[in-house]
Amino acid sequence: MAIFGMMLWQIGCSTADDSWERVQTGGVLRVGLDPTYPPFEVDDGGNLVGLDVDLAKAIADDLGLEVEFVYFGYDGLYDALATAQVDVLISALVIIPERTRDFSYSEPYFNAGEILIVPADNETITSMADLGGQTLAVELGSLGHVEATEWAKRVADLEILTFATAVEAMTAVQQGEAHAALTDAISGRLFLHNHDGLKRLPQSVTVEPFALVVRSKDEQLLTVLNQSLATLQQSGQLDQIEAHWLGP
Repeated sequence: MAIFGMMLWQIGCSTADDSWERVQTGGVLRVGLDPTYPPFEVDDGGNLVGLDVDLAKAIADDLGLEVEFVYFGYDGLYDALATAQVDVLISALVIIPERTRDFSYSEPYFNAGEILIVPADNETITSMADLGGQTLAVELGSLGHVEATEWAKRVADLEILTFATAVEAMTAVQQGEAHAALTDAISGRLFLHNHDGLKRLPQSVTVEPFALVVRSKDEQLLTVLNQSLATLQQSGQLDQIEAHWLGP
């Protein structure tokens, strides 16, 4: 009976979630990322910068931890997390439902979905539904092109103009060659950050959420990270980080 009791105790200890205590005791949050995706993370000659970098630092500071960044190629990120080489992934990762058996995602911290770009003085286009009889510029073959094609089936006389790049599509709106452009939030906000005369509509057309990733068993750590994200959101610090790298 004593041996059996010891076995049960060992099983209980092995399955206990001590993920937050482990990180807190070590005093370091190990963050895995692929440093080749500006403006979210890029190693600029030994200087790691980006939105996700600032976010990780803000979370670590909020939790009273140091942060350690560990580089991996994109294809190796989840394997690195699964083998406990890092505590969390913060690398512009979209929530993938098929991965939730082994990994857990935080609350989203950024929506990279499609947005509408229109002239700054336009007050008539407030959503895709207002594009009847209008021209919409998109990057050929992009997700925005796919979404626009679906909308063209239910919005009367919506004309889709295709361009080789998202920049060319937005330039067409800037030059009066199209009434609006549909592009991903990252490309759109970066363009607006450097060009005048255009604005983005506040409501995204599609949702492509970026989130932090932990191992599915690390529920305790996930709870703490979500609490920290909520704190940064409520304080406005998350919005400030976004605005710094992507513009308002």
